[in-house]
Amino acid sequence: MSLKIVKRHKTKNLYIRGTIRGTSVCESTGTSDPKRAEEYRAKREAELWTESIYGKKATVTFAHAVAAYLEAQGRSETTKFHLRRLLDHFGTRRLMEIAQPQLDEAYRKILRDGVDASPATKMRGVLTPLRAVLEFAAIRQWCDRPAFETPRIPKAKTTYLKPAEVSRLINAAAPHLKPLIIFLVGTGVRMSEALDLEWKDVDLRGRQAVVWQKQGNERRLDLVPVVLEALKALPHRVGHVFRPVQIRRRVKNGDPERVIGARYHNNGRTSGGQIKSGWAAACRKAGIPGEYRVWIPKGEITPRRTFVPDVTPHDLRHTWASWHYCLHHDLLRLKDEGGWSTINMVIRYAKRMASTYIKDIRYLYNYTNSSSL
Repeated sequence: MSLKIVKRHKTKNLYIRGTIRGTSVCESTGTSDPKRAEEYRAKREAELWTESIYGKKATVTFAHAVAAYLEAQGRSETTKFHLRRLLDHFGTRRLMEIAQPQLDEAYRKILRDGVDASPATKMRGVLTPLRAVLEFAAIRQWCDRPAFETPRIPKAKTTYLKPAEVSRLINAAAPHLKPLIIFLVGTGVRMSEALDLEWKDVDLRGRQAVVWQKQGNERRLDLVPVVLEALKALPHRVGHVFRPVQIRRRVKNGDPERVIGARYHNNGRTSGGQIKSGWAAACRKAGIPGEYRVWIPKGEITPRRTFVPDVTPHDLRHTWASWHYCLHHDLLRLKDEGGWSTINMVIRYAKRMASTYIKDIRYLYNYTNSSSL
């Protein structure tokens, strides 16, 4: 029996009703226009007929899989951003039609540098979110498990700072950035975890704090003296712990004012873009290596010049891990306190620093006056 278009009481939208190979169907067309409703009916009838013969694998679309993937549990803003770009590209293409040639085309269409983009960019912006959606769909038997060629990513160099460099960096940082930098290097948290930290999760008396990792896992932090003193010096005790500061003039040619925001914007990334300008300025003043980038903004003729340091705020997590192993020589403890999922992820920090730095690390961590570092 084929599907028919019918009207229903108390609604303008037309419905389709009928039976396809023994399966009863009654669903809205989403329109009151008879012509568009007929187009919907024809398409759905073909889909349901194909599905009844070949199963759901023959009909489930990428758009449907993405919607189900997002509904299944909360996803980070970064994940949603990448999924929106994939959705714009694949749309209602059937999952069974997405293979390596379609992945290569997605690289070309989605990424700024196309197929010439770096392996890490291909993984982060296209392959990883695409594979996650297809794995999710495969578990529900909407498609076969994805099999894609994985870009070969060169082994990244683990960058860390020595105690003297961190001391200079803290001294050179703007006043509102000092506590954040001290917290990052004293706890090893990711930038997103630090920016999400609220005072209700900080126990100054107990010298502990709790952050939540992107996987939803709780990570309890023991606060070393220098971190504890930096937090105690903050003037507020409610809301988010770390807050941005902007210098503004309310009226033209008026005196500049410091405006404190409620919180930093957290985009889910760990690279530290939220404090990009302040971080670059502190690194430059502290003598941290980097290079100057010169470019001409669109629509202008005057070149601009900005300092780009060789290290990012996320490298403070690498710094903390390298210092931790230098102090304790315990990979299992480092794995647990750093919130890593496997021991292989922390092996790279072993034997990174000479034992001659132990005294300097202890001195920095136990310095009780953070403003004098």
